[in-house]
Amino acid sequence: MIYVSRQEHFNAAHKLHNPKWSDERNREVFGPCANSNWHGHNYDLIVTVKGEPDPETGFVVDLKALSDLLRTHITEQVDHKNLNLDVPFMAGQMASTENLAIAFWQILERELPAITQARLHCVKLYETPRNFVEYYG
Repeated sequence: MIYVSRQEHFNAAHKLHNPKWSDERNREVFGPCANSNWHGHNYDLIVTVKGEPDPETGFVVDLKALSDLLRTHITEQVDHKNLNLDVPFMAGQMASTENLAIAFWQILERELPAITQARLHCVKLYETPRNFVEYYG
């Protein structure tokens, strides 16, 4: 089994805010991430697929095709957007990095079979260089 990863980058704004809570409670729990004027991150997304190399190409996945898929279905949808307001697949969800990684997984699970027989292994999403999540489905 070979694991192949592709990294993409995007910038987006969000706010962590539970509408069931008071502004005070949101500030207590989410701190500056509850800023009423939003805040932004420079996200790095690393998607890992796993499989056996194709005997004719030696590839588990064509990385150009994977990059195109990621750009079309994910980064173009979120880059320079407000995750809370502008991204339909995040509607009604807390715009946390955890929920974003899950949403990306769901998109990739649906779209990946169009370009490869490899299986999705991991979605790793860096919100900052020191804060990141990993999702394995």
